[in-house]
Amino acid sequence: MRVLVTRPAAQARDWVRQLQERGIDAAALPLIAIAPPADPAPLVAAWQALAQRHLVVFVSPNAVDGLFALRPPGAAWPAGTLAASPGPGTGAALRVAGVPADCIVEPAADAPQFDSESLWAVLGPRCSWGGGSALIVRGGAGTEAQGSGREWLVQRLRESGVSVDTLAAYRRAAPQLDAGQRALLRQALDAPAAHAWLFSSSEAIDQLEALVPATPQPWSAAQAVATHPRIAARARTAGFGHVVDTPPSLAAVAEALRSLHPRR
Repeated sequence: MRVLVTRPAAQARDWVRQLQERGIDAAALPLIAIAPPADPAPLVAAWQALAQRHLVVFVSPNAVDGLFALRPPGAAWPAGTLAASPGPGTGAALRVAGVPADCIVEPAADAPQFDSESLWAVLGPRCSWGGGSALIVRGGAGTEAQGSGREWLVQRLRESGVSVDTLAAYRRAAPQLDAGQRALLRQALDAPAAHAWLFSSSEAIDQLEALVPATPQPWSAAQAVATHPRIAARARTAGFGHVVDTPPSLAAVAEALRSLHPRR
């Protein structure tokens, strides 16, 4: 069975490599394109005011990459500003970008989920700065720009007396599949039982539905692994015949994928 990794291209390549190292037949089929924001000026301004922020929450590795792409030459992360990550991928991106470890707040490596709720479990006790300022760095288009998890976190911060602003560090867009990726999609449509889809975003499922005609229903014989219960629910709504939800760690995802079998 071939596993189709639907993350944006940069993350998809990393996941394919790591899954292949574990003996899993994986291929990248990015279903969300990542582009710079139309106007970079707010990102430049964010760097100028970064030291006045108590907290900056990065929703994904793409958010880290987008903000740090416009870091002024020689600028260092302010020592008094926390950088919050909902999961290990974003935390790793922050460390690569040079954010000091003692400034990074993220869920424990063995947390059952990596999401806004898990982040708040470790961030909430540190939110003692009523009247402080937080910035949420995220994408600027697509369904997850207004995702319930993000809005839930904003509400928790505001209830703690924190002023919250949001910043679009990148744009999500429809995928532009190359010839090889179009062929891979066609193979998955022709032999759905021989493929498994790895979803880390509900928006990826939205984009897949936009690429594939609604009729005839192609997904009843297909299997999917989703890295959050909300994403799993979206895959079931799309008609996937068998959906497994799992924590988003590499080990958990690999185990879930190995539990799948070609369906007849």
